[in-house]
Amino acid sequence: MTSPQETPAEPVETGSRSTGPGRLIVAVYGVFAISATARASYQIATKFTEAPVAYLLSAFAALVYILATVALAKKGVRWYWTSVVAISVELLGVVAVGLLSLLDPALLPEDTVWSGFGQGYGYIPLVLPLLGLWWLWRHRPRPERMR
Repeated sequence: MTSPQETPAEPVETGSRSTGPGRLIVAVYGVFAISATARASYQIATKFTEAPVAYLLSAFAALVYILATVALAKKGVRWYWTSVVAISVELLGVVAVGLLSLLDPALLPEDTVWSGFGQGYGYIPLVLPLLGLWWLWRHRPRPERMR
């Protein structure tokens, strides 16, 4: 008898990312999505000409937080990878804007969510993507062997 030929493994989600401690991570992302959206909306509506780059960065951060919140809450491999990308962009944004705000304060005369590595928000914007990526790694899709 010949053994059955194995087919390529397909990724399968092994549990919800939005249960248990994951629910808290989704909630914190939701709070940041709301607060960053409100902040950016107010800044753009009332004083855009004072610091357009900073306010557009706040709006970009809001969009990233919204996408991360939705992607973390949804099931499926595509949503998993969407959340990985969104949270990776967030981490890169926090580090880049944090460095820019320290190295060239004139470039960002007004604070954004990510200025000073999230100093105005208790550094949560710096810690949150690290925690989020760790959570995603712990709940990554696993290949299922087909027989």
